[in-house]
Amino acid sequence: MAGACCKCPVSLSVFKRSLSVAPRGCGSAPRSLLPGWRLGERGLQEAARRSSALRPAGFHRQTAFLHLSCQESMSDSLRTCYLYLNQTSRSFAAVIQALDGELRHAVCIFYLVLRALDTVEDDMSIPLDKKVPMLNDFHTYLYQDEWCFTESQEKDRQVLEDFPTISLEFRNLAQEYRDVISDICHQMGVGMAEFLEKKVGSMKEWDQYCHYVAGLVGIGLSQLFSASQLEDPEVGRDTELSNSMGLFLQKTNIIRDYLEDTQEGRAFWPQEAWSQFAGRLEDLAHPEKLESALSCLNLLVTDALRHVPDVITYLSRLRNQSVFNFCAIPQVMAIATLSTCYNNPMVFQGVVKIRKGQAVTLMMEATNMRAVQMIISQYSQEILQKVSLADPSRDKTLHILAVIREKSALSQSSLPSRTHHLSPMYLSAAMLLAALSWQYLSTTAAQAQGTGDMKGQ
Repeated sequence: MAGACCKCPVSLSVFKRSLSVAPRGCGSAPRSLLPGWRLGERGLQEAARRSSALRPAGFHRQTAFLHLSCQESMSDSLRTCYLYLNQTSRSFAAVIQALDGELRHAVCIFYLVLRALDTVEDDMSIPLDKKVPMLNDFHTYLYQDEWCFTESQEKDRQVLEDFPTISLEFRNLAQEYRDVISDICHQMGVGMAEFLEKKVGSMKEWDQYCHYVAGLVGIGLSQLFSASQLEDPEVGRDTELSNSMGLFLQKTNIIRDYLEDTQEGRAFWPQEAWSQFAGRLEDLAHPEKLESALSCLNLLVTDALRHVPDVITYLSRLRNQSVFNFCAIPQVMAIATLSTCYNNPMVFQGVVKIRKGQAVTLMMEATNMRAVQMIISQYSQEILQKVSLADPSRDKTLHILAVIREKSALSQSSLPSRTHHLSPMYLSAAMLLAALSWQYLSTTAAQAQGTGDMKGQ
């Protein structure tokens, strides 16, 4: 049973964000609830580190002022929600807050609701006979004034302990936003409950799993974009494209994080794929299995690439600049990451990530469709150059790369330039603000964490 709702003020201590679940004895639960934000965060982190050497004196104070000025007209409860957003997603919170108009609040609450749902799913201290009903019923808690959960052991338990504040602001949203958030929360909770003790077996189940933990996020965001009227209704209606946006990001996360996951006892690569090359998933990390491991890796990268044509179509439909930036940055980070991972032994030996300077360039350039098309073409060509004659997936890889190349060419020739929508000054300021905001939030959090550590000594 959920703990009684807290009436006393909750702690405002800064805690680290965690999107990975603890090892499970049976099955594999969702490793990441918000892959788009996760990839975007990593990109902003890399960019902020690179740009920190160029920041002007006093930029911490300037960025702090920007954040505070945006909150002057907020209610206390909404201001608290943004505080939780910054604490649980310190880096990419800046990009969420760069969204236009009331969409900003809707996406903030959407994130926090799913963050709370994910915290329940992640918490291994909650027995399954309690957790499964909570996941299935979580969407109903949005309309219960005082529901909260005080028994969580997770780092992000604050969003559960003070869920009444989040649910209050949820109920303050327009009906069209509430309907989207509640529906996605319901579907995701049911999907999480299904995969609590279920292994990702077939490639079809891999798609289903990624749909529950990522595709639904893409669908929900798209419907919020349309509900805000910043984007056409078609963006929210085409759930197939939105689902592909999420699946592309989620599969990239899973592919890249093979070693981290297997070392922690988590299995997210589909058995149908890895069983062709090894008796156990963890065997792919053995040096003598390198050739088989790379074949399996390339098979999965090829499967992820089949979502890229949908990504191109989806992004080409967006018209609002803040929404375009929000969606495009994680996608170009993903294609760059896949290019780095393809046929790369380091996936099985260490950490694979894109270079800092590369992240800066992607973040600054991915602000219009033509630039995104060029980025996708560039990394597709890089993958093409790595395709081995002996690779079992060679034909499939070459086919999907040809489809992507054709799709990029068609889109570039048929789409009007977006430059008439944009102001170069706006773009530069928006991207710089995102990077500096992350730097400010990260530094503030580190200082708070350090103070807490000193007090604990």
